[in-house]
Amino acid sequence: MENTTQNRIKILAVVGPTASGKTSLGVSLAKRLDGEIVSADSIQIYRDMQIASAKPTEEEKCGVPHHMMDFVPTDESYNVSKYVMQSHDVIADITQRGKLPIIVGGTGLYIDSLLNDIEFTQESDSTIRLKLEQRLKNEGIEALYSELLQIDPECTSIHINNQKRVLRALEIYYATGKTPTENKIISRSKPSRYDATFIGLKCNNREVLYNRINLRVDQMLKEGLLEETRHILSKSLSDTARAAIGYKELEPFINGEISLEDAIENLKRETRRYAKRQLTWFLRNKEINWINTDEYNDIGRIIDEALDICERSGLLRLRKSYNDLA
Repeated sequence: MENTTQNRIKILAVVGPTASGKTSLGVSLAKRLDGEIVSADSIQIYRDMQIASAKPTEEEKCGVPHHMMDFVPTDESYNVSKYVMQSHDVIADITQRGKLPIIVGGTGLYIDSLLNDIEFTQESDSTIRLKLEQRLKNEGIEALYSELLQIDPECTSIHINNQKRVLRALEIYYATGKTPTENKIISRSKPSRYDATFIGLKCNNREVLYNRINLRVDQMLKEGLLEETRHILSKSLSDTARAAIGYKELEPFINGEISLEDAIENLKRETRRYAKRQLTWFLRNKEINWINTDEYNDIGRIIDEALDICERSGLLRLRKSYNDLA
């Protein structure tokens, strides 16, 4: 069946940078719209990584079901293709039960890939990957990157320093015979199964957001981030888990290499930089309805504006019709 506007799945997405208030707004909207949360955070998927990932507590969830959170072991590799595949199943289940799926998170790649219904190439034979990894050791990333650009000149969006993506692009080509650009065109050839309404949270005054980030880091430390870091670093970690902001900035202090004050400042700086990258990503999406949270004094007015956006998109009418059927 063709994915027309009428038969596509209605979905709400609450996006924005870290510390912008996504979790609180998402829960508030879920309670008002009879929805359930689907997390879109590449770190909140991991078990035990509670404080650094800013995972909501049971009290903060307010009884609203949360999915795609706290289910992957820290030593397991995880990627966007797995996220999209599993989230499709979760969203289908939520919808079949008459609830509204609400995507909440700040991992732009996960959100865009899911809501644009991107189809990913199947994993290739492990022998191809092993050969490429050996070539990386022997020839260096420059040679492999040059080879990638000869195969697909439009791959300049992949940075030479992103070795993981360079290897993956070559792996796809040698496994399928299609360039990454060809695969991208094929993956976007079908309309999405979702009719998404986007709400974005940001601050007109960037310093307001940065102050919120600094305060959040201080609060995380009070809640035991240092102890959690020691625990996480004692475990076997995947590359993605090890790269989580929080642990790698505190690790030099734990190893006796720098002072705690320097480690905390590094953590705050890296979190601010991450927020800036998140904003850059989301600002490219012209479908996002932005709310400038620094223009309001309380969460109530932010919720009211978000509900106005939902009403204009038809989500409130949809909820009322579902409730009438119940």
